[in-house]
Amino acid sequence: MTEKQLNSIPKSTMLAAWAIALGAIAPMLDSTMINIAIGDLTQYFNVPLNLIQWGVTGYILAMAIAVPFSGWLMDNFDGKNVYIASVLLFGIISLFTGMSNIVSLFILFRVLQGFTAGIITTLMTTLLVKIAGQDKVGRVIAIVSIPMILGPILGPVFGGFIIHFTSWKWIFFINIFIMVIIIPIMIKNLPSFSPFNKGRKLDWFGIANLSLISVTFIYGITKITNNAKLMNKEFIFTLILGILLIAIYIYYNRKKNYQTVLPTNLFKNRNFAASSSGLFLANLAIMGPMIILPLFFQQFKDFNTIGAAIALIPQGIGMLVARPMIGKLTDEYGAKKIIFISLIISLIGSFPLIFITGHTSIIVISIILFIRGIGVGGVLLPLTTSTYVGLKEEQLPQAGITINIVESIGSSFGSAIIATVVATMIKSPFVSSNNIVRAYQVGFLVPVIIFILLFICWNYLYSNKEINQR
Repeated sequence: MTEKQLNSIPKSTMLAAWAIALGAIAPMLDSTMINIAIGDLTQYFNVPLNLIQWGVTGYILAMAIAVPFSGWLMDNFDGKNVYIASVLLFGIISLFTGMSNIVSLFILFRVLQGFTAGIITTLMTTLLVKIAGQDKVGRVIAIVSIPMILGPILGPVFGGFIIHFTSWKWIFFINIFIMVIIIPIMIKNLPSFSPFNKGRKLDWFGIANLSLISVTFIYGITKITNNAKLMNKEFIFTLILGILLIAIYIYYNRKKNYQTVLPTNLFKNRNFAASSSGLFLANLAIMGPMIILPLFFQQFKDFNTIGAAIALIPQGIGMLVARPMIGKLTDEYGAKKIIFISLIISLIGSFPLIFITGHTSIIVISIILFIRGIGVGGVLLPLTTSTYVGLKEEQLPQAGITINIVESIGSSFGSAIIATVVATMIKSPFVSSNNIVRAYQVGFLVPVIIFILLFICWNYLYSNKEINQR
């Protein structure tokens, strides 16, 4: 057998890999398509921005909660059946989401949709590794991940076209048609997978506690809008409750000897604590503005949904341009320099948004978003790499799950905080009906502040000699 034959990827492997990747396309697109529908949703349900943002926040939080569930399902059941069932369930829930006529039902189904999406996206990587094997997994993922990379860029564009020619409901109904096409392909091409560790138990209490902590804090943030005051009774109550739940979780971790879904002893490692805090803040600053950018284009530039979606593309292209270079540059110059430069570029691409108005040229805004995309594209990867430095071998799987949860919670907090800031400013005496754009400008100020805070994490992280030596 020749070396070329040894290195070639079998057709059956690629067919199975593509089947897995296709199953994850709809959940990936749904996580970004909804941003372009925010304006339509607020009008349809006749609710404020800070309430409809739960449709975004709930989806992302549910994805985080699903991460440990997906591992447990793979441990106890055939991975093929779990994956196919999750895709099927995602399609069915999408149907009910689109049929929702009251906002509470819409949010509920979005949460359920996010949960199934979390299982799908988590299982995708695991199944790809199992199918390809350690020697070919890099090449297989590089090929089939192309749609995943383009998803955040194309999602709003697809959503814009769908909403413009039909309605917001069809960004969910279309998942039914995708499911009908993809499921037979998966049934035919996916092999069966034996349970990894049958009998392994799930940390139900830990998952429930983490969910309550996240929901409590986000609920408290959104209640600020009620009277446009930070220190109202509801906010103070939820803050105290959230702190109490955190204390309970820390005590629970110690009692269980840190054998939980999110072991708090990981944060005793200085590198992990600083890097994961940085990832939380980075996701907050990167994903948060995506909830108000489409609204800005629609409200102040008079763009339709297609125009607003296309206006978001430059940021996605910037991230896409930065992605292949970051790994190489990090290896050559070190994560310390790359994160520092990326944060500077992120600030350069975020600070001008504080001053944009309806009269600002779309060309100028596009250049700003492109620069921002390049900057944020260079922040996440080096920070993620740094989280694993100094951890013990047995801590790596737990660290991977924790990072996934931290990033998802950061994204959901970003959406909640920025939506609440804008909704609160609109109600405040500082904003009149003639200068509502000021509320959006304050919303764009939030990621600027977060990027400045990220410099503190960067300084703390790279003042450690162990990190600097790597």
